[in-house]
Amino acid sequence: MASNGDKGLIVSFGEMLIDFVPTESGVSLAEAPGFLKAPGGAPANVAIAVSRLGGRSAFVGKLGDDEFGHMLAGILRKNGVDDQGINFDTGARTALAFVTLRADGDREFMFYRNPSADMLLRPDELNLDLIRSAKVFHYGSISLIVEPCRSAHLKAMEVAKEAGALLSYDPNLREPLWPSKEEAKTQIMSIWDKAEIIKVSDVELEFLTGSNKIDDETALSLWHPNLKLLLVTLGEKGCRYYTKTFKGSVDPFHVNAVDTTGAGDSFVGALLNQIVDDQSVLEDEERLRKVLRFANACGAITTTKKGAIPALPSDAEVRSFLEKK
Repeated sequence: MASNGDKGLIVSFGEMLIDFVPTESGVSLAEAPGFLKAPGGAPANVAIAVSRLGGRSAFVGKLGDDEFGHMLAGILRKNGVDDQGINFDTGARTALAFVTLRADGDREFMFYRNPSADMLLRPDELNLDLIRSAKVFHYGSISLIVEPCRSAHLKAMEVAKEAGALLSYDPNLREPLWPSKEEAKTQIMSIWDKAEIIKVSDVELEFLTGSNKIDDETALSLWHPNLKLLLVTLGEKGCRYYTKTFKGSVDPFHVNAVDTTGAGDSFVGALLNQIVDDQSVLEDEERLRKVLRFANACGAITTTKKGAIPALPSDAEVRSFLEKK
């Protein structure tokens, strides 16, 4: 096993924010008696997931130069994530989201971003040396919604690719943030053919294809020639995988889910951490299935606790969970 210092760097680009999670599940925001603040934002969750599993990660994005922004930067550092790609904006606040936890552990969001600091990251603020040192460059689609962040996102992707990084994309659809469904679909698809690994949820698959069938044919309509791996996560039903030469599904782990926040990010972090130093896994079905089983376990464990970051498992926790299965 390579020591952390020898491992390839996974750079995660995008937003980090604070989720306000109700102290009581299954009630509307208006009825919630109180809220707990939980750090979140999919790209930041992925960076922490990687670090927690013993990998090397960095986060690139912009936070408000406010108490919440400095708190979030501190959480990244405390979790072993390289913070050299973080900028602070003196004129805009750190983004906030109020989350409704439904009785089944699923969630709905109400966002405070008008504009928030993450939306104001400019191309000239990017730490290009850090981005060039990435072996894997991972991103979502929220950073594509508005300028100048969209241009920063495109520039970062281009620089990472030129330096030889593997590009990983999880659209992480948040419909309320987009001006319209059409715009969301157009922008999410505008960078589709650049990524070599793409992970979508069953809900995102339906949204992007317009089909209510979650089958191989629907999934493969999203295939493009540069792709090495397309993943469709199915929540409590596991995941499906597609490569140029093989496809299949990996069974889920059944757990008592209390909060699904961060489960997909945990899955992605686990996958990227397992392949960053040996991409040949993507061409070997037996080894890929083992990696995806491990990633499924990470996602499942994350749903058993409230909040994303506190719930992300360590390598030892995952191994002990798998031994019991």
